Parts: sequence; structure tokens; C-alpha cells
Amino acid sequence: MAKFEKGHKLATGRPKGAVNRSTEQAKLTIARIANRGLDNISEDLEKIRKTDPIEATKLYLKLLEYIVPKKAQMELSGQIDQRIQQISININKGTIDNGTTN
Repeated sequence: MAKFEKGHKLATGRPKGAVNRSTEQAKLTIARIANRGLDNISEDLEKIRKTDPIEATKLYLKLLEYIVPKKAQMELSGQIDQRIQQISININKGTIDNGTTN
């Protein structure tokens, strides 16, 4: 039996990014199950809606999260660094609350 020598190029191993066969089969099986579920989802939601409309609405809204993109929440904050330079007060002589004039 030959010893391993540094820099040996004969055995390359699994190529980078190659998927294990069992992992690939598992992913395909899950994808098939998901497709079957998606084919029947409208019927399933209708059945749930008849017995529990609130739960059906919750499920529908959860599904929408995967279809309609969410709006990102932004928080804006700022600081105004100005000083009050002048305050004007205008006093008009005229009508008083009781309806008389000065």
C-alpha cells in the first residue's frame, strides 16, 4: 500500500459544490410533496374556511407573506439645531368675545 505524499494529485475527491445523492433524493421528495400540497391548497383552505373562517384567514395571510414582499420598516430621527431669532406678537383691537368692540 502506497503512502500519502504531500502534493499527491491522483485522488481529487468530490468536486466542490457536488451534492450527495441521498441529499439530492431527499430534496426531490420534499419538492414533490410540496407540489402536491400546492395543487390542493385552495380546496384545503376552502374546507378550513367552512369550519373555522378565522383560522383560514390566518393561514391565507401567512401564505401571502411568501408571495407579496414585505415593506421594510424604517425609523427616521433627526435633530434641528436652530435657535429662535425673533418672536412677533400681534395684538388686534377689535371684537371681544361678548360681541362688543373697543
